[in-house]
Amino acid sequence: MSKIIIINGPNLNLLGVREKGIYGDQDFMTFFTALRESYAGVELSYFQSNHEGAIIDKIHEVGFAIDGIILNAGAYTHTSLAIADAIAAVTTPVVEVHISNVYARESYRHHSYLAKNCKGVICGFGLDGYRLALESLLTK
Repeated sequence: MSKIIIINGPNLNLLGVREKGIYGDQDFMTFFTALRESYAGVELSYFQSNHEGAIIDKIHEVGFAIDGIILNAGAYTHTSLAIADAIAAVTTPVVEVHISNVYARESYRHHSYLAKNCKGVICGFGLDGYRLALESLLTK
């Protein structure tokens, strides 16, 4: 059985409440529950933190022991060399996900410090991006 974790960064605990025009109106736990049901053969876990160090600690904790990490680091994508270094340090493949199309937004969102250390990047498909990332990790 594949073991995959979804790690969400800052403000993603407010999905379904914040900026619905950008992020939609579904809360993440409802989506995650449905995703787990659809992929019953996968040991799928979830972690969210608004704190950069906690995200790094979780990457270190799981990054040598599981089959994949799906990471939406939120705004840390565009600022965190430390998270980029954590991804580079582990052996577990990471897929970077963004709910919105970051390239259709403000120019400072067009650069990811994480992408060069990730298996791939998925953006602009709403919450379905997590499913696409999961599929990519399962098909290796």
